[in-house]
Amino acid sequence: MTTPLPRPLPLSIFRDDEPVIQSHSLLNAARLPGVQVPLFGDTSAWDFNGVVRRNANLSEGSFRMNLNEGLASPEWNLTAREVAMVMANPRHEVVIDAGVHLPPEPFDVQTIIRTNSLLRTIVSWGRGNGMPDRLDGWRDTDFRRFTNWLATTKGRQAGTVMNYTAVIKRLHEIGPALAFGGPLVDPWPGKSARQAAKYEVASELSTPNVPPEIWFPLVRAAWTYVHTFAPDVLRAFHRYERLHGRVRQFSRDTITPHLEAWLADPASRIPLHAPEAPDHFGARREGVNWGLLRLFIQADPRGSAFSSDTRVGRLRQERVLQALEAGHPTTTGLIDDLAQVTRADGTTGPWHPGLDPRALTTLVSRMRDAAFCLVVALSMMRDSEIHEIRRGALVEHYNAPAIASSLDKGHRGRPGKHWWITDPVAEAITVAEAISVHEERVFAPLKRPNSTRAAHGAQMLECFVATVNNGSAWTGLEPIPGGRISPHMFRKTMAMLTDQFPGSEIALGLQLKHVAGRALANRSTLGYAAADTQWAHLLENAVDAARFRRFKDLFGAHKDSQPIGYGPRARSFSGAGLDQVESVAGV
Repeated sequence: MTTPLPRPLPLSIFRDDEPVIQSHSLLNAARLPGVQVPLFGDTSAWDFNGVVRRNANLSEGSFRMNLNEGLASPEWNLTAREVAMVMANPRHEVVIDAGVHLPPEPFDVQTIIRTNSLLRTIVSWGRGNGMPDRLDGWRDTDFRRFTNWLATTKGRQAGTVMNYTAVIKRLHEIGPALAFGGPLVDPWPGKSARQAAKYEVASELSTPNVPPEIWFPLVRAAWTYVHTFAPDVLRAFHRYERLHGRVRQFSRDTITPHLEAWLADPASRIPLHAPEAPDHFGARREGVNWGLLRLFIQADPRGSAFSSDTRVGRLRQERVLQALEAGHPTTTGLIDDLAQVTRADGTTGPWHPGLDPRALTTLVSRMRDAAFCLVVALSMMRDSEIHEIRRGALVEHYNAPAIASSLDKGHRGRPGKHWWITDPVAEAITVAEAISVHEERVFAPLKRPNSTRAAHGAQMLECFVATVNNGSAWTGLEPIPGGRISPHMFRKTMAMLTDQFPGSEIALGLQLKHVAGRALANRSTLGYAAADTQWAHLLENAVDAARFRRFKDLFGAHKDSQPIGYGPRARSFSGAGLDQVESVAGV
């Protein structure tokens, strides 16, 4: 039996040695000689990390385009590479020569990668239905069968079907530039992708508001962590760094006398493992915290000064235990004077059992998460825009505190933007900046200072909720009910509050000066401000309470013979209104 030789691929309009990125701004590192950048001839994957700028909220994996999985056949692999190349360089001379005329702006890298993913699904369906490995061999009815399969068999929403429809129409548009061609005709002539998918723009967004029973305890907890607990964590962290900076190299003969001198100091405290605590505070052991004790006496915290495997180590352990029996002062952490809280059972005590190095590692991350929670709940910034906050971003804008960051969604040039903020948000940014180990970014992973990885907003919210609930017995904070929350939900909730209830107690305290105008700036954001039945009754009561407090303040000023305002309306209200109240009430 003779195996037929594979047919050679048709010649592409692009050269194999051409760089993929020709129309986007390259990072400086990608301009250096010898730096590897994606080339059109690369058939396995295109990695755009370090080549073009990646938004801070995106992971490294989301910036790699896989050309193997589902696209390994030579025909589909070439088509996928050509589609991406055309989208990355729409005004490439060979694209124009092929008769394809697209808008001059190149597609965003994320859009190119997403199109590649959608094409993979189209290819998979075609392979399962016996379709040829080239788009010009598909009929218009085949593409309509595919979108019907998405909607009926797979149950995809109209918005998702619209995305696939847009890709198919784009494949037809750029078909002359593809070696295997594109769809010969538009399967939906005279219709937009939205019309073809029967996608109707709803007046209300599908994104739900954060329920009030979650919003209130979550925001209160975030503020408590940022305002009350964070100073303790930062003090403990700074002391931990100072202790590490004082570590000395002791000889075998000098460490024991140094230990004796340390025990003789009345200010020294022997560190003990904290009493049993919730899981998120770390696994606990009983007795002396030997690792922290080594750090206290300036010895290597990972050394063998108190090792049970040596005779001299056991003798030092016995000496410390003797000091404990004699009443030597103890501690359960790096600092002692923690903030005091009142717990649900009425008792008062420190908010944490002991800030030792193990607990500190977790709590530093949770402080960052609490700061993120406050910013996303009270600033109306998008998740991507919060991740773009850089060090020194707290500024004054028209004599009001503001955050300087960058717009991402729908703004290719990434213009600078100022968000007016309240004092709690400013304090949250300050805490996050003090904790961050990244050279530039405020909200970034905390383990590797030079990491380009992203800290995911939804995960930060999830981790913070778990921390609050697990530690409520110590912190006295109200547990947060279960339920889905995301950064986008907080943005919509804040828009609803500032539009529907501008005089409410919440809006009076938290409303941002620009929020209402920004939330209602265009049609797509009208749904953000839609009323929510979960909040309606609660906020109506808040409006009544706010009005009563205002009236009470005015009445108090009138009774003390102070002016409540100036002009005819103020005099009328003071004379005919407040005087009548005083006479009726008999006060």
